[in-house]
Amino acid sequence: MRLRSFVAAALLQVCLVGTAHAKGPFGTVNVGGWVGGAFSNDETGAFSHCAATAPYANGVILVVSQNAAGIWSLAFASPNYHFNKSENAAIDVTFDGQEQARLYATAYRPDMLTAVMPLNVVRTFQKASLMVATAGQAVLNFDLRSTGPVIAALANCVTKVKADGLDKAGDFTKGAAKPAATADKQGAPPASKPGKGAKSGFGTGFVVSAAGHIVTNNHVIEGCSELKGNLTGEAAMVLRVVSADANNDLALLQAPSTATFKEFARIRDRSIRSGDSVVAIGFPFHGLLTSDFTVTTGIVSSLSGMRNDSRFLQISAPVQPGNSGGPLFDTTGQLVGVVTGKLDGLRVAAATGSIPENINFAIKTGALRDFLDNSVVPYQTAEPRGELKTPEIAGNARAYTMLISCKGTEQAEAKK
Repeated sequence: MRLRSFVAAALLQVCLVGTAHAKGPFGTVNVGGWVGGAFSNDETGAFSHCAATAPYANGVILVVSQNAAGIWSLAFASPNYHFNKSENAAIDVTFDGQEQARLYATAYRPDMLTAVMPLNVVRTFQKASLMVATAGQAVLNFDLRSTGPVIAALANCVTKVKADGLDKAGDFTKGAAKPAATADKQGAPPASKPGKGAKSGFGTGFVVSAAGHIVTNNHVIEGCSELKGNLTGEAAMVLRVVSADANNDLALLQAPSTATFKEFARIRDRSIRSGDSVVAIGFPFHGLLTSDFTVTTGIVSSLSGMRNDSRFLQISAPVQPGNSGGPLFDTTGQLVGVVTGKLDGLRVAAATGSIPENINFAIKTGALRDFLDNSVVPYQTAEPRGELKTPEIAGNARAYTMLISCKGTEQAEAKK
């Protein structure tokens, strides 16, 4: 009885703002051990979120939810937890021993940690069989039960309640879309399968070890059925995915054992500053522009990304589709970031009436080093030395900067 009451409380309070004033469930989500429904804010009566829980023998209850704004969350709850309110924790999750992500959770109540689940993680969660969650010294295994149907049911719940209201809530497992279609709820294109007419995409990567480990963005390799990489002027080689972190948009690839790399990127072992000059190298618009890589220069405009995200640098060096996953260097030729994208100019222009210029982003080396450490990669660091001219930096990078070719889905092409 105590466990049942705790599960009910977890369902009520999983909303991302941690409100204790929720009422429900309205309607039902009941599939494969997951139980839940729709919930309202008890103070306003407005629809708040749809959630479902599943208890585990390890004493932890998983709570999955999607709120009225379409944001997904994953919560870890237990009556044995005793967190301080608003305490934060990083939770590393690994799915089926392959795909990895880091979730940033907050304790809105003492017995629960709640984290936003990026859409890429939601997709992986719904198709995986096993999830291993690591937080500090704690390691927990979760046999994922019917996650595909429960994600579809929760997405259906949010759609139906927003359209029809809480008073018409019913069985949300009926008429639920197939799991792949849930991506459309947050404005992303639905996943498609490789086949006739599927497009190919391109990105950039760079070697970080003599053993042939290659770093790129997760969104470069997502949805690819075949990956190849080649240095400028050299034959392409088949690459395999070693690990991926969708939350930090990083992926680690492995070159064939027959490939040898005498040169590779070395990570700057000193923090970069706002105003420092940087050099970005990559393969933008491959097939439309030059087949060689391009070189652009700029400065570090800010030490944080969108909404003060401290994992990213804002840079003024111009980047385009195809630059994703490429190296960002300081003026000594040391790696200071991984290029990840540019601000959506059309979206900002629609919202503000002004077109932004030279606002691009790179993942900081702190997040990269954590990712490589977790993947047990023998990368090297270096102190900044004497400054080099831009052509010298580009010349050195030629030996380890790769064009990454993806054969896969149209969805993967659209994101690069």
